[in-house]
Amino acid sequence: MTYQKVREAIYTPLRDEGIFTWDLMYGSEYALAAIHSISQGDKTELAYATEQLGGIFAKTATAIQRMDMPIFRELGIPEVVINASRIHVLGAPTLIGRFDFARTKRGWKMLEFNSDTPGGIVEAFYVNGQVCAYYGKEDPNRGMNIGIKRAFAEITERYQVLGYPTARVVFSALDWHSEDAGTTRYLLQQSGLNADFVPLKDLHVYQDKLCALCDGDFRPIDLLYRLHPLGMLGEDVDTDGFPTGEYVLRLVERRKLGLINPAAAIISQTKSLQALIWNLHVIDDFFTSEEQEIIAAYMLPTYYENVFLGQADYVAKPILGREGGNVQLYHADGELLEEEQEGWFSKQMVVYQQMVDLELITVPVAGGLYSGRLLWGSFIINGKASAIMARVGGRITNDMSYFLPVGME
Repeated sequence: MTYQKVREAIYTPLRDEGIFTWDLMYGSEYALAAIHSISQGDKTELAYATEQLGGIFAKTATAIQRMDMPIFRELGIPEVVINASRIHVLGAPTLIGRFDFARTKRGWKMLEFNSDTPGGIVEAFYVNGQVCAYYGKEDPNRGMNIGIKRAFAEITERYQVLGYPTARVVFSALDWHSEDAGTTRYLLQQSGLNADFVPLKDLHVYQDKLCALCDGDFRPIDLLYRLHPLGMLGEDVDTDGFPTGEYVLRLVERRKLGLINPAAAIISQTKSLQALIWNLHVIDDFFTSEEQEIIAAYMLPTYYENVFLGQADYVAKPILGREGGNVQLYHADGELLEEEQEGWFSKQMVVYQQMVDLELITVPVAGGLYSGRLLWGSFIINGKASAIMARVGGRITNDMSYFLPVGME
């Protein structure tokens, strides 16, 4: 059977059932009809690294929440988000997050933490299993979706303890964006909550509440799952100039609206936190000896200033960038190796991280064979390691890098 026929056999049923409709993106192949293997040892180590790093990020972020405003500004957290991000909702750094890892000659290395609005959820928790079933492979993510329901129940209880109302729940995203809307609807279904999907355009502030405009009525919202980055939310303005996003964050501060992921997720989202963690690691007066070992094993040297020039190849990353936007790779001598010009993040402050080469693999695609770099994603759900996923693309993984299903070796 040709690759294209295999591809249609896998993805046509998924498209028809309406859960995963973005196997093609912008007219190009996104989800591959191939499968990559992972060993039990690698899977176990990824889960271990994920949970241990989650604890380190949680410890650091919680300490920051107790500090004065200047530390938030130094980390590059938008001013409008700071007060909301100081509210401590979870013991974990976020409810649903994803660490990105590279497998290198020196072992697994974590590149960044997507703790605010991570993508790839449907791919990892649902599609991966369907492709494994087609190929008769064991799904490394089997049963992981149970953790999603448990996590939504736990955060709802936490908001209740903190005095937030939680009766009226809405899941929201851009309804025209198939990936965002599909991911949000999938999480709604998995959450077990009595909730509705409402497009972002139908959310309005009315009578000191965030409301969903439904059939001409403004229906108050108590708990909002939003696949909309906090940095963008803070800048949202209505057509009449009303600062809706800022007002929403004030509602969070006043405990009239709960967010999922919580606003505190932005503390771990900013890549400047990686630089702070590495600095604390070097100083060696904050982390335990066990935490120090984890940082040395799984994190990469990351700094606010470029200490790598003349010493080692490095990467310059916007602190709140997404999908590789405006990332730049440099040789040690300062020569630009590669850059991702697409993105809205060119004016953000950057951090500098030691560069590692992602594993080079060759996979079948619609056009033949493709040689690309392999990036691993490892989800963390309320502090617990969860599903994994793989992407294949260039040296900089962007939104058009392929999704590569993974089966047990």
